[in-house]
Amino acid sequence: MTEQQYDVDLDLADIQGNILTAYGRQGFPKGRFMLLNVRNAARGRAFVEHMRRKATTAMRWPSLRHPTLRPTGKVSVERPDVTINLAFTFWGLVALGVPTRTLRGMPDDFIDGMAARASILSDDATDWDPVWNQSATKDPRNQPHILVMLNARMQDDGTAVPGLQTVTDEIIDWCKHADSGVALCVGHRGSDERWQDLSAITREFDGKIVATPDEHFGFTDAISDPVFDGQVPGNRKVAMEAAVGQGKVDGQGNWSPLARGEFLLGWPDEAQEIPGAAMPLDFSRNGTFFAYRKLHQDVSGFHGWIDKTADQLNGLWRLGSQDEAKQTLMAKMAGRWQDGVPLMAASTFAEWQAFNAQYPLFDKDKPGELNPERARRLVDFVYRGDLDGLRCPMGAHTRRMNTRDLLDPHVGDNNPANRAGSALNNRRRILRRGLPYGSKDDAHGEHGIVMLAVCANLSRQFEFVQQQWLNYGLDFNLGNDTCPLVGSHAPNARYVIAADPKSGNPPFIASGIPNFVEARGGDYFFMPSMTALRLIGMGLTDPT
Repeated sequence: MTEQQYDVDLDLADIQGNILTAYGRQGFPKGRFMLLNVRNAARGRAFVEHMRRKATTAMRWPSLRHPTLRPTGKVSVERPDVTINLAFTFWGLVALGVPTRTLRGMPDDFIDGMAARASILSDDATDWDPVWNQSATKDPRNQPHILVMLNARMQDDGTAVPGLQTVTDEIIDWCKHADSGVALCVGHRGSDERWQDLSAITREFDGKIVATPDEHFGFTDAISDPVFDGQVPGNRKVAMEAAVGQGKVDGQGNWSPLARGEFLLGWPDEAQEIPGAAMPLDFSRNGTFFAYRKLHQDVSGFHGWIDKTADQLNGLWRLGSQDEAKQTLMAKMAGRWQDGVPLMAASTFAEWQAFNAQYPLFDKDKPGELNPERARRLVDFVYRGDLDGLRCPMGAHTRRMNTRDLLDPHVGDNNPANRAGSALNNRRRILRRGLPYGSKDDAHGEHGIVMLAVCANLSRQFEFVQQQWLNYGLDFNLGNDTCPLVGSHAPNARYVIAADPKSGNPPFIASGIPNFVEARGGDYFFMPSMTALRLIGMGLTDPT
């Protein structure tokens, strides 16, 4: 028997969970994020060491769908009911006594923190939740230092398993003692000011309550996420198949995984470099950074504007119905139809209906199994055949977030040998983690998404995409036009939807776009490896 060839193994036991695969995809649709302030360095380290022993790693566990199959990998662990992970702000590392010689190796963006870089992100920090708005509270004893992330499985009635409250109570009890060294930060908007509750949007299906990948505007989310080498269990062939539409593409249309150094510290990135890091190297290796973003969604404002603007679109383009006009408008803004079908695969309402008929959600030959061909077609596309944005508008959200081959200087060259593929895009990719919060029916408007934008370089990856691609349009020849869904919109904001000349319709200009999504808080966090967690918790970090 020929031995299967594997890539160099990732140190799964050294990497914290939720990096390789989003917990929501692994059967943990409930979440609770707690922020702690360190009052005493030694006791704070004791808390970190206590939680480290419970922390969830990237070790594989059995599939929920196929529980009898053992996961691919040399070692597997049992699936927990609740996952536990830790991350730190720069000032949290300072408060825990990490040596200055180590901290000075941290990147400037992480040291500054998100609030100090609000102008880069087009954020208005005045309406942030009090727990994040330090300029308003001016209470150093409520400054976030440690982020404890809990993700839980769901019971049949749609509620979190009891273990979520058990772990929560354990942390509360620890913080109650006068000599605990840590205290819960308060000021979260929501059901309890001591933490941020999260939950996937659920619906009833075949008499059961199931978690969905939907967000509050009604779009299916979390479809296209980067795939990097070593991330997918299995041999090289399996990894290459997983990278289709989600990795990097060359000028000839071949897909492959991205370099792991774009998302994990201490590994080569797409430039074949291992960037400088905080010393010792074991402190940084297998860790990562992420931007914590609490993003409020104005659900009623969004649908009100869509209804009004769809009337205008219908009047200009003479579409079949008001519903077709609404669905078309939302798809042209997002780059995908509400169920995730990309405009590059189905650019019109009729094509969308035909796509769904040809590629249903479930496999007709395997009842209950998702259709793999549909899943592939949701991600396997490039923009080389739509350089004028007739199928998918140039400024659509998905086209901005992942430009694929669009920015290749030779994208229109008929000779594939001259094309560079997605080379310019590969250094801007981010892993999206997190869950929705609140209910779209909440009378106080407490609903949105908590997104963790995971990457090895916050300024080159997250901040660049946020500033240059979402809140600016020059790279797409759109001047100052911003993303129609999540961009920061001036009073006269507009969005141009090109029309195919063959249709006889003129371009449609949607104007007066309000802000549908606004930041309500967040910061930059370092998510260390299990090795670094031990160094922090035991106070053994030695930069020499």
